[in-house]
Amino acid sequence: MSNLRFEDLPKAMELVLDKLLQIEEELKNIKECYQPNEPTELMTRQEVVEYFKISFPTLHQWTKHGILVSYRMGNRVYYKRSEILDILNK
Repeated sequence: MSNLRFEDLPKAMELVLDKLLQIEEELKNIKECYQPNEPTELMTRQEVVEYFKISFPTLHQWTKHGILVSYRMGNRVYYKRSEILDILNK
């Protein structure tokens, strides 16, 4: 439709409106299915110790025996809050 004439405008507008309706429907479907990812909240060793009211050696033993999973970032050790809450719910 590169060479449009005045007589072709109504048909061209119809096509444009149809395409816009299709795009709008697709966006609506995407919006309904969209589930944003919540960022993972990390806890420091100090926060975990205070949360469970345990000592650092106990936290170390729990990590060593696989009760809690630790994640290292450089020299720091973190625990996922969601995993800690899952352990409490068990």
